[in-house]
Amino acid sequence: MAEAILRNYNLSDIEVKSAGVYAYGGQTASEYTVTVLDKHKIVQDHASSPLKGEDIEWATYVLTMTEGHKQLIASHYPQAIEKTFTLKEFVSDDLGNRDISDPFGGNEQVYEQTFHELSKWIKKLVEKLKD
Repeated sequence: MAEAILRNYNLSDIEVKSAGVYAYGGQTASEYTVTVLDKHKIVQDHASSPLKGEDIEWATYVLTMTEGHKQLIASHYPQAIEKTFTLKEFVSDDLGNRDISDPFGGNEQVYEQTFHELSKWIKKLVEKLKD
């Protein structure tokens, strides 16, 4: 969902890739993800892919949704520590909760709430990257 929201900004000078720390390759987005993105007129053509070393090497920044994901990446790819942040950590100095809510297993309303949370933080990300 985060990748689709960020891509919707059509930033020509920013490349975006999404990979999961627990993902299997080739899975499509969940039904509720598709429903929520469609409702907000955001196009998505997603197939999951697991995070690989070449993704880490390619990336200028590795942005995670949770602190747990960040720590897992750091343990598997120590060379990525300097460029790995939670999304919230990257765009804000607020040291409160750094996790984006995970809607997995929730209903459509939960996915909608996550969409709004992601949209807020991705807007801040875009503003930071444009500076």
